[in-house]
Amino acid sequence: MRLEFTKMHGLGNDFIVFDAPAGSAPPAAAELRRLADRHTGIGFDQALMLEPSRRAEAAVFYRIFNADGIEVEQCGNGARCIAALLARRGRVQGADLTMDSPAGEIRARIEPLGLVSVDMGVPDFNPASLPFDASTEAHVYPLDVGGSEVEIGAVSLGNPHAVLTVTSAAAAPVDRLGPAIERHPRFPRRVNVGFMEIVDRGHIRLRVFERGTGETLACGTGACAAVAVGRRHGRLDERVAVHVAGGELTISWPGPGKNIWLKGPAEVSFTGSVEIDT
Repeated sequence: MRLEFTKMHGLGNDFIVFDAPAGSAPPAAAELRRLADRHTGIGFDQALMLEPSRRAEAAVFYRIFNADGIEVEQCGNGARCIAALLARRGRVQGADLTMDSPAGEIRARIEPLGLVSVDMGVPDFNPASLPFDASTEAHVYPLDVGGSEVEIGAVSLGNPHAVLTVTSAAAAPVDRLGPAIERHPRFPRRVNVGFMEIVDRGHIRLRVFERGTGETLACGTGACAAVAVGRRHGRLDERVAVHVAGGELTISWPGPGKNIWLKGPAEVSFTGSVEIDT
């Protein structure tokens, strides 16, 4: 079967976006892994599949598959790219739209200068929401990793995140701690792992080892998670510039019980088609 797709990225966090094949299931995990390969496939961090909305109020329902072929709950930069693509297709009335995802409703806003904002909902610090094996909710959790203890914050943005505060994001042991924490037994569904350097109250540097993908150039929900954890610790202001390898995202969060917003660019790289097995 021939699959038409649009290659997009948000600060280098890259995706293929495609409409769900009529009357058929998503591509198999093995096919997605083949397509994600950056040497022999298309190359992407996530694949985003668009389906007709289940609700009249929503423009689309989307599903997210990591580069390992596993379906996941949410993707902030992916949501921004989908909103930008719908706007290019003329499916957005005005600047605002609503989309549905496995993690629930997502509100998006098309901003000037190629920027897109998405409402990522209320950060959930309940360990059961990730899920994370902890007896009680806490600001900081000790975690044994290979016989050494690290401290993490844990929060769900529709998908699970562990956040470590480090003195230098550039020097953080992402390659060593990222995969070890991602698959830590206290995270039964695995976890995205963020390494946050706080520059000042309005700026952080961030690297994220994404579940099922590895380190990416940007991670939207990871940026939200880092700011939520930093705000909870009293170290960040309501509006924070998040510097990632691919550029800068802006996160706005008034505080507990309030919705967190993610803003940044979303761009089309190219369109194409590929033969897939069904």
